[in-house]
Amino acid sequence: MMRIKLLSAFVFFMCLNVSCNGKSTAVPQEVAPPIEQDSSKILIVYLSRTNNTEAVAEMIQDFVGGDKVELQLEDPYPENYREIVDQVDRENETGYLPPLKTEIENIQEYDTVFLGFPTWDMQLPPPMKSFLNKYDLGGKTVIPFNTNGGYGIGSSFNTVETLCQDCNILEGYSTKGGVERDEIYFVMEGEKRRDVQAEIEKWLQRIGVTQ
Repeated sequence: MMRIKLLSAFVFFMCLNVSCNGKSTAVPQEVAPPIEQDSSKILIVYLSRTNNTEAVAEMIQDFVGGDKVELQLEDPYPENYREIVDQVDRENETGYLPPLKTEIENIQEYDTVFLGFPTWDMQLPPPMKSFLNKYDLGGKTVIPFNTNGGYGIGSSFNTVETLCQDCNILEGYSTKGGVERDEIYFVMEGEKRRDVQAEIEKWLQRIGVTQ
């Protein structure tokens, strides 16, 4: 069974920013000594509408192993872009958490959870809020990753920290994906995919998650 070394953060990474080229940056923090962890203890949970976040989740899995789970709703969002924007706006305004169809019965068996999501309304998407409210990740290492239309992570990483206060949160990763409003959908292919793979490998090495 593949094993990896996971370098846990000694303190939370409180300052996460996105540079103009879509890569995530963070203020370096002191880290604890590395601990060995079985890849079977890694979970990659993601939400993906145009498959760009899913592609990033697959790349992460290629490097670290683990199990990959897509978040699905009991009542899926509409296909029309304008309709989904309006619905997400209402959910954010009211604090509504859409019920999840996805069930992860053995979540307590995982020590490390990657959380992948697009930026919606400059916030963490409501389905990911549903997930973090439904499942207790206390004591686990949480690592966010994000795709967006070029406008960054918004408040999404901060919301992850707020909803995972008892977790060890490592530096997140963000990259530009499709721009659905402009009818630019899946872009994680060809040279773009190779560039993102290289960025992810360096990011995982930087935070201490390596094979």
